[in-house]
Amino acid sequence: MGFTEKQEALVKESWEVLKQDIPRFSLLFFSLILEIAPAAKNMFSFLRESEEIPQNNPKLKAHAVKVFKMTCESAIQLREKGEVVVTDTTLKNLGNVHVKSGVLDPHFEVVKEALLRTVKEAIGEGKWSEDMKSAWGEAYDQLASAIKAEMNNIAA
Repeated sequence: MGFTEKQEALVKESWEVLKQDIPRFSLLFFSLILEIAPAAKNMFSFLRESEEIPQNNPKLKAHAVKVFKMTCESAIQLREKGEVVVTDTTLKNLGNVHVKSGVLDPHFEVVKEALLRTVKEAIGEGKWSEDMKSAWGEAYDQLASAIKAEMNNIAA
């Protein structure tokens, strides 16, 4: 069936809401990752040295923005091209970073859950729906698949 126009619209609409308070939602996103998988803290260089999540950490915010934005861009690409296309340089970089950090398949699921819960919090119960969850989930899954494929290329 492919990624629908409605799914793309849902992701774009909620991305606009997320962008209005990136610091808050970035902090929430990482708090949820660590709530779900506390050991993941050591996988992020900007969290490793701290006993708590540093609210004003620019690297934390930048990383969260990358995840939110790349997932949103994945949704747009899925609609326009039928697949997620990440530039070779970006994909190689993502693959390298994820391999060096020891990222495994279950880690992608933790990030997905944190992402979905962050989007739900951002847009509120009234706008959150199974369709919204499905749209963000599909966009994220496609992006994660591209990163995992590159990780496999590096490991091979």
